[in-house]
Amino acid sequence: MTFDRVAGHRLLVGLFASFVLLLGVIASPAAKAATVQPLEIVTKNGVHVFSVELATTEEEKTTGLMYRKELPDGKGMLFDFSPEQQVSMWMKNTYVSLDMIFIRADGRILRIAENTEPLSTKIISSGGLAKGVLEVVAGTAQKYGIQPGDRVAHPLFNAK
Repeated sequence: MTFDRVAGHRLLVGLFASFVLLLGVIASPAAKAATVQPLEIVTKNGVHVFSVELATTEEEKTTGLMYRKELPDGKGMLFDFSPEQQVSMWMKNTYVSLDMIFIRADGRILRIAENTEPLSTKIISSGGLAKGVLEVVAGTAQKYGIQPGDRVAHPLFNAK
């Protein structure tokens, strides 16, 4: 009788632990991209360094910064859309307002969509061919004077 109670208790504990683990996987779709790298933006005001998660897989690009409740200054996510192409983004399930910086293959900034609307399904277009998109917290472009034509230094882009 005691063995059955202990075995039953262990079974319940094991099932509960499995449930908690599964719940953690399901409830945290905001898993970070696998690689974090430095990225520099050269502006008229100087060089600004960011620590960016690199989104290269379809899953990483689809999830992006969704479900995150905050994005610290100086952090961001760089989306690799190689080869250069028209890019469309949205803010579905994204709680933090962002600046989306669309970057050409040569590392020059093509366009900046500032202060995007959280949770919106409105399409935000690159407005031309882009190889990458850098997402940073809203207000970053204005704070650092980042403008179209500025150069982004990162191995994803070919300096010409």
